[in-house]
Amino acid sequence: MRIVSKSIEIRAPAARVWQVLTDFVAYPEWNPFMLSVSGTLVVGKKLAVQIKPPGGKEMAFKPTLVAIEPDRELRWLGRLVLPGIFDGEHRFELTARNGVTRFEQSERFSGILVGLLGSTFEKTERGFAAMNEALKQRAES
Repeated sequence: MRIVSKSIEIRAPAARVWQVLTDFVAYPEWNPFMLSVSGTLVVGKKLAVQIKPPGGKEMAFKPTLVAIEPDRELRWLGRLVLPGIFDGEHRFELTARNGVTRFEQSERFSGILVGLLGSTFEKTERGFAAMNEALKQRAES
């Protein structure tokens, strides 16, 4: 198992950060990591996600939404073909305090291929950092 995580403090209420995070249609305007996300925010539904980690190739996948708690958490699970080969549980967590929101983006990778993808995790971490910074700029404006 491998966990990649990046967090940032955003000077905006959680509701504003959530609004920007879940406005998938606007992602091409500001998001340097997640190029597009489409689908309905309903637990059990699939999304279509396209990412491009810094220095990496574009990748597309269709994760299943597993948790939606407005202004607090969005989580999905993606799998490569079958469970246990390469699974990724992606989580966005918002924690608000005094008009500032701590935004954490993380992914827990598991499966037999995890040990073979070392450089992928570094690129993913840089992608999380770039997205977090862009989210901060957009939510604070």
